[in-house]
Amino acid sequence: MAEGITPPRAGTGLVDAHCHLGDGAFDPDRAAVLQRARDAGVGHVVVIGATLEESERAVALARSRPGLSATAGIHPHDARRWSPDTAARLRDLLALPEVVALGETGLDYHYDHSPREAQRSAFEAQLALAAELRKPVVVHARAADDDVAALLAGAQARVVLHSFSSGPKVFEAGLAIGAYFSFSGMITFKNWSPTVPLTDYPSNRLLVETDAPYLAPVPHRGKRNEPAFVRAVAEALAGARAESFEALGQRTTDNARCLFGARLATTL
Repeated sequence: MAEGITPPRAGTGLVDAHCHLGDGAFDPDRAAVLQRARDAGVGHVVVIGATLEESERAVALARSRPGLSATAGIHPHDARRWSPDTAARLRDLLALPEVVALGETGLDYHYDHSPREAQRSAFEAQLALAAELRKPVVVHARAADDDVAALLAGAQARVVLHSFSSGPKVFEAGLAIGAYFSFSGMITFKNWSPTVPLTDYPSNRLLVETDAPYLAPVPHRGKRNEPAFVRAVAEALAGARAESFEALGQRTTDNARCLFGARLATTL
């Protein structure tokens, strides 16, 4: 078992709701990473696609073993590449049984790797595509609260606000549409200062994630993040809400299965 991971407890079956398992950082030891996740009580990992290439890798991984599902989408960093051909390929990927959601998509005005108008256009198009295909949509939101809140107001798809750290405006917009709020290792950081208390989030809309290989939680900061570490996120969220780890873990797993569907019943 990896250093710093407490022993798993029976019946937790945590879901890592957002993991870039196809990232090259996992190429040397991906099988061992998944074994450590299983040892830590993780039952299922949602493998994120943020470009067409990453989405195709996510599908291949989801086909390779039980306990993995894929998403397919275009990240705001790559929104400048959005085109009719991209939309058509994304539609094909979303039709596959391994793909449980669209995303990640959204807006990122912190880095602005794509022009903001292109980001908004690609995000709107993907929200509409998710609604048409009746798939949840995984949303990345950074330094763009006003525009994210405005676009969420018209969303017809089920929404996941991933690695949630936005302010009250996005929180209220998410509540209004019944969005899910997914928390990452950021909630374990000493400089984490939520604008909305973690006790204010509806229990039936909570998810936990790693966003691996990024944002490793305490006590793993400075290391490559991996799915096993979602346990530390769940423990921190349970503590902040004065709930037992067992209750919080089961609730987030139930929520993930409700959102993403029956495929999440398969385990690592």
